Amino acid sequence: MNPLGVHALVWVGDWSEASARYAIESTRQVGFDLIEVPILDPSTVDAAMTRRLLQDNGLGAACSLGLDDATDVSSEDPAVVARGRDRLAAAVEVAHGIGASHLCGVLYSKLGKYPRPMSPAGRQHVVESMTWLAKQASDAGLSLALEVVNRYETNVVNTVADMLALIDDTGAAIGVHLDSYHVNIEENGYVEPVRLAGSRLGYVHVGESHRGYLGSGTIDFDTFLGAVRDSGFTGPVTFESFSSAVVHPDLSNTLAVWRNLWEDSLDLATHARAFMAERLGSD
Repeated sequence: MNPLGVHALVWVGDWSEASARYAIESTRQVGFDLIEVPILDPSTVDAAMTRRLLQDNGLGAACSLGLDDATDVSSEDPAVVARGRDRLAAAVEVAHGIGASHLCGVLYSKLGKYPRPMSPAGRQHVVESMTWLAKQASDAGLSLALEVVNRYETNVVNTVADMLALIDDTGAAIGVHLDSYHVNIEENGYVEPVRLAGSRLGYVHVGESHRGYLGSGTIDFDTFLGAVRDSGFTGPVTFESFSSAVVHPDLSNTLAVWRNLWEDSLDLATHARAFMAERLGSD
């Protein structure tokens, strides 16, 4: 039985106490088991407040983020890498403070399009930084999973095979964060990446090809979620969707969320939970 989650940006674009309360209570109302809290800037997240609201609502949490130009640990500049590690250390502290079970996302590079391939020096910085981060996460009791994203969002890894090679180079216990939206762009079908990840699959995002209602785009969810189900994976499966109806001041622009794909968050989330549960056999 997979814990089913929903990304906070389905509900809100910031994390003030009022927004956090609305997002967490709405997540519980729909029947999800956890909420994924984006912490691109950990200093904006009140961990104690968030933990209290989660406990009051009997809800689990995961935390995710991507880095930016100033904190890109795949940079050749040691000063940028150092700032990136500071940002990641702060994220670990916040995720632990919230009581999250997982820290995931694009933790190994800037989230955005690069003008050229990654350099050998940049890759070495990634390996060293992820080896270091794995220790920080383990000490904080967090499961660490690195998200495989498409070529327009990183130049470090774009397939599960590449991610496994990177993780092997760290020698650390790091999981693979798989996302159907990115699988649809980069992989050879929907079964192979799940099979390749195998026992190292650590976290799953479920998103449609256009980021809207599940089943209304081009992704073959029967095959993808069937592969996840049949793999024996028991970790979180989290719905992720973006619309211009809910705007995060940084992430919406980074992910090119220009279109209004939905307005009714409650209807969207209710539909997504039933859609995922049916295909995963979670109900």
